[in-house]
Amino acid sequence: MSPIPITIVTGFLGSGKTTLILNLIPQLPQTYRLALLKNEYGDVAIDSQLAASAAISGVQELLNGCICCNLVGQLGDALETLRKDVSPNRIVIETSGSAFPATLAMTVNRLGKESGNYLLDGVIVVIDVENWKGYEDTSYTAKMQQKYTDLIVFNKWERVDERRYEDCVDRVGDLELQIAHVKSDKGRVDQSLLLGLDSALAKDGDAVHGGYSKDQESHDHLSDHQTEVEVLSVNLVSEGDGLQSVNLDSLELFLLSAPKDDVYRIKAIVSASHPLASSSGEVEAAPSPEGTIAKYILNWAFGRWTFSPLTSTTTGSVAQKHDTILRMTVVLARGEADKWKRRIEAGGIIEQEDEKGFLLVDRVV
Repeated sequence: MSPIPITIVTGFLGSGKTTLILNLIPQLPQTYRLALLKNEYGDVAIDSQLAASAAISGVQELLNGCICCNLVGQLGDALETLRKDVSPNRIVIETSGSAFPATLAMTVNRLGKESGNYLLDGVIVVIDVENWKGYEDTSYTAKMQQKYTDLIVFNKWERVDERRYEDCVDRVGDLELQIAHVKSDKGRVDQSLLLGLDSALAKDGDAVHGGYSKDQESHDHLSDHQTEVEVLSVNLVSEGDGLQSVNLDSLELFLLSAPKDDVYRIKAIVSASHPLASSSGEVEAAPSPEGTIAKYILNWAFGRWTFSPLTSTTTGSVAQKHDTILRMTVVLARGEADKWKRRIEAGGIIEQEDEKGFLLVDRVV
């Protein structure tokens, strides 16, 4: 079985982490199993009771301590309980009290490598714009810790003036690191930015493109103040008869060169003749037998990526001309979509192996 993706949501008490998670649930397919591991303070786990009532498949709690410090040893047991009891499609770890999640992220990575059951998908920090005073520590150690943050969500910014929000952005800049950031819409951020693509989401073709359509641009959650990100939908349709594969050399160059301050996430279902190594150098699947094509899930998040198998191989007898051999979503910073649309359409980034292929790039948000 594929490893369970783990999303870490951290931030100080009252920043809005639970609200962010609860606003994520309605965006997921009804059959999607989301499990929650919470790090609470005190004896009454009010947030967990709230989460349990919102169609979350399972909840585990680690009480009276910091999951990044003295409770880190219990993390593996809690994850294993969720894995066996719930069989979740994804686990969200919510922890309070620390804006520096490096220890937790490294532990998840270690548990994943030891067991093969887990994969760190992303680390999200929620900041309460109304009350946050900035990082108390901007030392080298703090900067190293903060490198494990993939996305900062500025929450409760609607309650303050623009100057206050800009001050918070400046405080993030004190760390002198390129960290993607986005404003929430009253605690809501689109799942295409928060989550990578997994096998359960990939079963629904629309999930590859975050469920977006051009008609949705007038919907409430895409109001002007929420357009903090822009989204491209990329499809590559095969030309030529028989088996066709995406050119993985060109794709890898794109993944290596995409700047983290422009491109936040890349998610795709890819038909390929062999697996692509992840950003860590590991290959998650055996090479496809000669003469076959396999489908893979590509997840690129803020400079890191994985390339994992999705389905069994496809033989030449069922492969057809004009098959869609790549379906991709590119989530970009505000103001970047048109530039990257032109770059992709210019060629050399998304290509068919040995043939030109037909490339369709649409801006959906």
